[in-house]
Amino acid sequence: MSQFGLIPDTDEVVESDPSPRRRGRRRRKHSSWLAVIVSVAVVGGIAATIAIAGQSLLSRVGELVSSGPADYPGPGTGTTVPITVEDGDSASDIALTLAGEDVVASAEAFVNAAARDAASTGIQPGTYAMPEQIPAEDALAILVDPSNRITDGVLVREGLRVEQVLNAYVEQAGMDRRDLERAANRPARIGLPDAADGEPEGFLFPATYEVEPGTSAVDALSAMTATYTQVTDELGLAERARTLGYSEREIVTIASIIQAEARLPEDFGKVSRVIYNRLEDGEPLGMDSTVAFANDVYTVFTTDEQRAIDSPYNTYTNVGLPPGPINSPGADALEAALDPVEGDWKYFVTVNLETGEMKYAETLQQHNRNVAEAQANGYGRS
Repeated sequence: MSQFGLIPDTDEVVESDPSPRRRGRRRRKHSSWLAVIVSVAVVGGIAATIAIAGQSLLSRVGELVSSGPADYPGPGTGTTVPITVEDGDSASDIALTLAGEDVVASAEAFVNAAARDAASTGIQPGTYAMPEQIPAEDALAILVDPSNRITDGVLVREGLRVEQVLNAYVEQAGMDRRDLERAANRPARIGLPDAADGEPEGFLFPATYEVEPGTSAVDALSAMTATYTQVTDELGLAERARTLGYSEREIVTIASIIQAEARLPEDFGKVSRVIYNRLEDGEPLGMDSTVAFANDVYTVFTTDEQRAIDSPYNTYTNVGLPPGPINSPGADALEAALDPVEGDWKYFVTVNLETGEMKYAETLQQHNRNVAEAQANGYGRS
C-alpha cells in the first residue's frame, strides 16, 4: 500500500544588519522582507505543485482501482445454475466455468478472491447451485462450504445383498434399476477385484455414498468397489488371509456369514471363532443365513424344507464354506473374520430378539438348553 507523507515545516531566521547607518538599515530591512515574501511565494508554489501532483496521483490510483477486474455488485439475478467442480480443477478452471455461466463478471475477479482466502484450497469436487451475477467473493463463499453441494446420499447398510444394494440406489437416488443391473453384470467396468470371480456379491462395500446428478450406474457401483479395495488394503486383508491359510474370497465369505448371524459387534469375534472351529473339525457350518440366501428369502430362521434345498450354499448338507459371500460385510465383520477371538465354542443362538443377546456353547447339550431359552422367548433356532 502506498503512503503519502507531509513535507516537514522549515523555519527560516532572517537577521538585520547591525550597522549604525540608518539608510543602510532600511535597505537591508526592505531586502529582508522581500526575501521573506519571495521565500513564502516559493514555498507556496512548491506546496501548490505538490498538491496538484498529489491530486493527480490519487486520481491515477483511483483510475487503477476502478479499472480492476470486472465484478458484479450483487445480490444476483435470483436465478441459479448448476456449476460442476471436477476433481483436480484449479482456481482458474473454476473461475472460467463461473464466468462462462455468468455467475461472476470475470474469471480474474474470482481468481483474485480465491488468492485472498486460504479456504479456497479446500473446494471439493461436486455440483453446486450458484446464483447468476453475484460478487466473486460470494461465489467463493458458496464453493468453500461442502454442504452447498447438490448430492443425494445413498446409505448402503452392512449385510445387504446385491439386490438390496441396487434397491437402495433406486429408492434413495432415483437411479434406473435396469441400468444398475447391467452395471452389476459388468465386473471389469465397475472394477470388481479378482477375488470376486466376476460376481459383485460381497464386494460392493457398505457405506454412505454421495451421488451427484447425472451419475451413471457404472460410476455408482465403481465407487463401491473402490471403497472395498481401499478398506481391505487398510486391513491388509489379502496378506492376513494367506497367513490364515484362506483366500481373500473365503475371508469375505466368512465375514458375510458373521454379518448375517450377529447383530452386535461384540459378538462378531465369537461367531467367527465358531465358524473356524467347525471348519477345522470338518463339520457342516449349519448356518441358517446361508440357507436363506440359497432360498432367496430374508428370514432369520429356516424351515426343514428350506434346509433340504440342493444348493452349494446349504451349509447344513455341505461341509466347508459356501462358494461365495452371501451379502456385503462391513469393516468390523471383515476384521473379525481375520482375527477371531479365542474359544472352544461350536454353537451359538440369539436368545433375545430385542437386544440381540447371543449365547454360545461348546457341546450340543449346552446348545440345546440355549435354544430352549430362545424358543421360550418366542425366538427360533441357531
